[in-house]
Amino acid sequence: MFDHCLYFNTTALARAVEREWTATYAPFGLTPPQGFVLRVVLKQPGVLNRELADTLGIARPTATRLVDGLIAKGLVERRPSADDGREWNLFPTDAAHALAVPLQTASARVARKLREHIGAKAFDGAVKAIREVRTTLSD
Repeated sequence: MFDHCLYFNTTALARAVEREWTATYAPFGLTPPQGFVLRVVLKQPGVLNRELADTLGIARPTATRLVDGLIAKGLVERRPSADDGREWNLFPTDAAHALAVPLQTASARVARKLREHIGAKAFDGAVKAIREVRTTLSD
């Protein structure tokens, strides 16, 4: 009935993918959004909240709430920006650094599992097409 509906198909896909990522990040005590935020902070220590939001394609208040959760877990800390007193740089804590390799390994494992299940060509094509649609709709 809704085979050609972008909303229905992307939402159904998001739910299925969310289940996989939720199971992957649960052992770390993280939600998928928190896991992706932490991965950005680990890869880019000192990232600004606005840069984090832009990288993940989320609203700044959403990024702030996710960072607040990671701060509460002792995984991220905010430091005042030397360039602009109104902004904060985000840094991983020692506890976050301890999770870096296991988190990356788990992320690679679930991505590989999904890619193998779907098929490399379909997976790569779907990711590319979804990214292009998201970018176009964001403009």
